[in-house]
Amino acid sequence: MKKALFLYSSTDGQTVKILNYIKERLSGQFECELVDLHSVGDIQWESYDRVLIGASIRYGHFHKALYKFIDKYQTALKNHSVAFFCVNLTARNPEKRIPENSTYMQKFAMKSPWQPKLQTVFAGALRYPRYGVFDRFMIKLIMTMTKGETDTTKEIEYTDWQQVAIFTDEFQRFN
Repeated sequence: MKKALFLYSSTDGQTVKILNYIKERLSGQFECELVDLHSVGDIQWESYDRVLIGASIRYGHFHKALYKFIDKYQTALKNHSVAFFCVNLTARNPEKRIPENSTYMQKFAMKSPWQPKLQTVFAGALRYPRYGVFDRFMIKLIMTMTKGETDTTKEIEYTDWQQVAIFTDEFQRFN
């Protein structure tokens, strides 16, 4: 059976939820290993047929650990079948799910020496009741500015699971 490595940088867990969905869809074709990008050790790249990196946005930025990982493994990322997806709340608008229309993916393209051949953007989840006071305030402020949900009693999952399924099929064929 083929092997896939799933690396993630997640703040509130939606990136991991998406990767677990992809893992389930690939069961039978791929043995998938989930690893936190923030604590990953040395990677035996030759052990994997595919690698998928998922990273969330918080306050407009990817976590620094993503860029450190890319700097460390630039050569391996370029020489293997590695795909990438971003998770953010602005992607609740379908046009922002296209990498070329995503401010975050554009910033990533400018900042990262690695340019993934297969990439996409998924909408995340808004979990007001689970946030601390500061995060709840800041995210509500951002949602107000972007004309999003501001009712802090709500939890809304914006992830388009059909989009995730289509991307999973692309990832399975990706070489």
